Amino acid sequence: MARSILKRTPNVRPPSRLKAIPWAALLQAVAAAGQRWRSLSEKDRARLSRLLRGSRGRPGNLSSKERGELRKLVRKLDLKGMGRDVLAPLRAARRKRR
Repeated sequence: MARSILKRTPNVRPPSRLKAIPWAALLQAVAAAGQRWRSLSEKDRARLSRLLRGSRGRPGNLSSKERGELRKLVRKLDLKGMGRDVLAPLRAARRKRR
């Protein structure tokens, strides 16, 4: 029985991009996300969590008022700034190698 299950299970491999991500960069991204999360007030973090759970990852599951509130809270996270913070050291390292 175990063999038949193994035969039916597709060979699942991580995407090639996942292999290319340096672990230090991934750790830096997680740290930056945590820092942005902690920058929100406790009330904002709780509300953002409730909205995300309620939407189940799909903004269409929220009312228009809730979607507006979600946008406002996500803007407070400054994800664009977080991307710049995470990518700056990677770009600098890439320039040094050239």
